[in-house]
Amino acid sequence: MEAISELYSSWTAFLQPYPALRAAQTVVVFLVLAWMADRLITGIVSRTVAKTETDLDDRLLAIMHRPVFSTVALLGVLLAVNEFGAGGSVSLVAVPVVKTILILIWMVFGLRFSRLVLRALKDRSGKYDFVQPTTEPLLRNALAVFLLLAAAYAILLAWDIEVTGLVASAGIVGLALSFAAQDTLANLFAGVAIMTDRPYALGDYIILDSGERGEVTHIGLRSTRLLTRDDVEVSIPNSIMGAAKIVNEASGVPDRYRIRVKVGTAYGSDIDLVMRVLFEVGKAHEKTRDYPEPRVRFRAFGESSLDFELLCWIEQPADRGVVTHELNCSVYQAFAKAGISIPFPQRDLYIKEMPAQ
Repeated sequence: MEAISELYSSWTAFLQPYPALRAAQTVVVFLVLAWMADRLITGIVSRTVAKTETDLDDRLLAIMHRPVFSTVALLGVLLAVNEFGAGGSVSLVAVPVVKTILILIWMVFGLRFSRLVLRALKDRSGKYDFVQPTTEPLLRNALAVFLLLAAAYAILLAWDIEVTGLVASAGIVGLALSFAAQDTLANLFAGVAIMTDRPYALGDYIILDSGERGEVTHIGLRSTRLLTRDDVEVSIPNSIMGAAKIVNEASGVPDRYRIRVKVGTAYGSDIDLVMRVLFEVGKAHEKTRDYPEPRVRFRAFGESSLDFELLCWIEQPADRGVVTHELNCSVYQAFAKAGISIPFPQRDLYIKEMPAQ
């Protein structure tokens, strides 16, 4: 051990007058360390993460080992430059250059890592609802812009460039743009809120408080599109959607939507027969669910009729119109067959006195 220590001391004393040799020695040592770190990642760590269920960690290691190798090697270059003196001309140029290279390497890694994570979140549909095919490009571009700005800021600092004035100017420009694009920003934030809160999803049938009803065909960051029953597409800004009262007909219990068929019978009708006929009509329709089974309710004593209501459940809100139509036809035919009268409003006019002629 003493012999090794004496050999190291003699080698250090030999290199003391030669900064170039000391720098080369540092570079060689850190290249060896970089190679060892790279082998550790691609060897032991890779075999360990290969046993996991997901491949996200495998892809992460695939894009990580090169930045790690480059970082360790470039740190050796920084230390090697210091061998020539911290204030020398070599240090003044080489240190910012090496720092710039390191920043660019990790910026590229950040871009690849963000895309990898967003793709993994999008593949896990239903768990991370804010990452969708419509939002992934925006999130990816937003992260890219953030990383580019952070890298540019770090590079300016590496070259000892004053950035206070630039940051202040950027703040003023951003404030002016925010005032100029108030509506766009309102739609953007409302779109993010809708995608996070998810009051409706693609394929849902919704009714707005303004009366529009249709199927959601697109949820973007600026607007939501509805396809109405007239096959007309309505585009509504998200700022309006965010403040509107929305009835989601496809929400609640899955594959269960109730429709109502109202009908009146004449006073004196056999109410047991009426309820039995209505139940059989609802039960016989092919698109009504067996569970919950149809229900018949005697709602009120009307002015001209006994008011009943047939309640049936269907699976798709889009079938509401056609099923209601078919049930109305079946009820009318069944009542005619059973001899049940459907009254119409009548008014009796009594003349107490004839006008004089």
